[in-house]
Amino acid sequence: MVILLEIKELRKLSDAELNKKIVEAKRELFTKRMQQANGNLEKPSELKKLRKDVARMKTILSERTLGGNK
Repeated sequence: MVILLEIKELRKLSDAELNKKIVEAKRELFTKRMQQANGNLEKPSELKKLRKDVARMKTILSERTLGGNK
């Protein structure tokens, strides 16, 4: 289960929903890293996509706290 949401969809979510998505993505990222360590990961590119999604969500949250509306 890879989250992979569009930036427009992420901006529509509330702060609580974004935090929930971040936790889910980090849990998924941990699982994928364990699979990679065991040699069972089929798509290594999912790691990069998940990391970028977490960064996008954190960026949106920080923009909101700083008052930037983009």
